[in-house]
Amino acid sequence: MSNVAYEIVALLCRILSAVPLGTNRGLFTLMWALLSGRFLPSRGAVFPALAALELPASEVRRAEAALAYGRFQTQELVRDWHQSVGEAGRFRPPCYEGIRPVACDLSGFYRPKLGNCATKHYTSQAAKALPALVYGLCVEVGSVGPMRLGLLRLLLRQKPGERECDLQRRLLREAGATLCPDEALIVDAGFALSDLRALSGVGFVVRLPKNTTSRRNLLPPYAGKGRPPQWGEIVRPLPRTYGKQRIPATKPDAIARWKEGRHTIKAHLYENLVASDEKPGGISYRLIVIYDPRYHQPLVLGTNLPVTAFAIRQLYRDRWPVEQLPLAAKQILGAERSFVFGQEARFRLPELALLAGNLLSYVAGTAPAIPSGFWDRSCRPTCGRLRRYLAKLHFSELALPAEQLRKKASITEHLPKGVDAHRRQKMGQPQSQAAWAT
Repeated sequence: MSNVAYEIVALLCRILSAVPLGTNRGLFTLMWALLSGRFLPSRGAVFPALAALELPASEVRRAEAALAYGRFQTQELVRDWHQSVGEAGRFRPPCYEGIRPVACDLSGFYRPKLGNCATKHYTSQAAKALPALVYGLCVEVGSVGPMRLGLLRLLLRQKPGERECDLQRRLLREAGATLCPDEALIVDAGFALSDLRALSGVGFVVRLPKNTTSRRNLLPPYAGKGRPPQWGEIVRPLPRTYGKQRIPATKPDAIARWKEGRHTIKAHLYENLVASDEKPGGISYRLIVIYDPRYHQPLVLGTNLPVTAFAIRQLYRDRWPVEQLPLAAKQILGAERSFVFGQEARFRLPELALLAGNLLSYVAGTAPAIPSGFWDRSCRPTCGRLRRYLAKLHFSELALPAEQLRKKASITEHLPKGVDAHRRQKMGQPQSQAAWAT
């Protein structure tokens, strides 16, 4: 067994250290089936993916039972995973003028045929919201070796009856509670600026729509006649057209420029602003409009951080590693489709897939690049190449710690077996009488 396999086994054992005995063995088997890509040929079916590891039928059933009925919380696994990576010291977070980025986003695993699925998520392919299991992701952005990586910090599932906007608010609150003084939340345009401003003592950078409008956080001077002004001056960072009338953009408070190679980046800064429906006196924020000649449309960002426009742009660009988690879980590991319908298993399988994809990306960045074949002469350390390598390993050859990962020796002689174990019974009738009734 190679050093990469030893490292993956050690990381999985560390993550599953708090899981009860027996359940951790089943979860280890399931996680290895995910990491080695067994869910790709099975098209999301759990039993064929586990059987592809050439396991006995009893161990396949125990692994599925650990997924459906095991006593564990996925967030506890995420916490142990985050702690293990932090103690290893290989993860290097970037810092821009004293601020480190922490990205948040929502991801949906679409289940159009799942019965009683009360949550939906928008997809651009269908141009509408489809039944899906929606999760809130919070990652600490950094780099491992030559790769950028989003280290999973929080993984929240959408509750039944909870709207996506409520899930976003809950994600922002819980993510803001975990931030260090030198960290800031970086989110995309789907998050509301008002929700970020409602967080006390939390720095943020959010992308805003191009037709966003704000007001000055101070009253204009009194003209000497009429009613004194009660609202601040309207600020429009970009020009717009209303009918046949063209409304010009508001003059910026400052302009910043810097060079990136042969390109000159320009930024317009608007300071001390409040919402367009808010009177002066509220919590102020800034608007930064970035013009890059390589793009047709400018980038409009809102923030409350007292740093330069260059740092704000770099912080927002580091939001993209949060998109790597669902990409690795769905496309690389094959969890885009799943055939689990239990009330708990339907949520746990995507959660474990997100965790497995994050682990695979981390190990791929720390280990030497593994070529796919003789043609792969300039290979990069990607999670896809590592997954193809793990698919060639036999599960029985893994060196597993027998004292930690083993079957739980439970006494089951007193329990009904076979048909009597699952025979239907009337309400209020004892199990012992129903099991042996003739």
